[in-house]
Amino acid sequence: MAKSIDEIRDRALREIESASDEETIHALSVKYLGRKGQVTLFLRTLAELPAEERPAAGKAANQAKHLIREALDRAAERIAASREKDDAIDVSLPGRPVRRGTLHPVTRITGIICEIFGRMGFEVVEGPEIETDYYNFEALNIPREHPARDMQDTFYISDNVVLRTHTSPTQPRVMEQRTPPLRIIAPGKVYRCDSDVTHTPMFHQVEGLMVDRKVSFGDLKGVLTAFVHRMFDDQTSLRFRPSYFPFTEPSAEVDIRCVACRGRGCRICSNTGWLEILGAGMVHPAVFEKVGYDTAKYTGFAFGMGVERIAMLKYNIDDTRKFFENDIRFLGQF
Repeated sequence: MAKSIDEIRDRALREIESASDEETIHALSVKYLGRKGQVTLFLRTLAELPAEERPAAGKAANQAKHLIREALDRAAERIAASREKDDAIDVSLPGRPVRRGTLHPVTRITGIICEIFGRMGFEVVEGPEIETDYYNFEALNIPREHPARDMQDTFYISDNVVLRTHTSPTQPRVMEQRTPPLRIIAPGKVYRCDSDVTHTPMFHQVEGLMVDRKVSFGDLKGVLTAFVHRMFDDQTSLRFRPSYFPFTEPSAEVDIRCVACRGRGCRICSNTGWLEILGAGMVHPAVFEKVGYDTAKYTGFAFGMGVERIAMLKYNIDDTRKFFENDIRFLGQF
């Protein structure tokens, strides 16, 4: 019987010595010292031995159990030390540079726009991207079946729910809750069924609104001139061309002198010397009537611009799709 416990001990010590991971050590502990382990089962058979053999066999079994336990502990320490050595930091190695992220150019330009208008007293507000037909169209003087809806290329979720085609719905939402005077800008994502070199299905806009007593078109020109000069430089000229928007009257497209050729004519401005950057106008009385403003007391102006358009001019980018391709080589330049 003693020979049997010696064989168990020797076999256990050999297997423990060759163990290379914690899972193997645990399995060997269960195999030899667990409730159904070989040493444990041997101890349970001692009662079957003759009385004179029991003391020696019991002593041998306890010694084997002790030796196996010590071997398991040493093996566990050896494996842990090896792992710590593998995970240790070699302070003599050169440092690994950490690549720092930067703001996306659209995010950067949006922040600059908000900062410029913030200095002029405009408050930043936000609205839902999934909008009702009423706020996206009807509250902005674009009733159902109005031909101006064809200009929007709308994504319809249902007959009365759309992905907003501009951030203008924020304006009636705010006007319903506040009384003049107010100055707000509404940056955010908008969606239209359009995709080419200069258009993407999702893009970013910033809408602006100012309402007060005796607000004039001259105030609009002054605000936008200050914005253009701060966004580009003081030498950048503006011009206002008559246009049409259902929610403003009169309406205008705003152009700036080409920032690349300074008006001499180039590929970017199609040799015209001018670049369109935004639309603007005096708020239509019908919009004020929808929100309960007294049109005899208050006037206001509104404007809207595409952030990608401003970013393309600011950074001399020729394809708006580059903003959404997530090419690190492109984005890393900003």
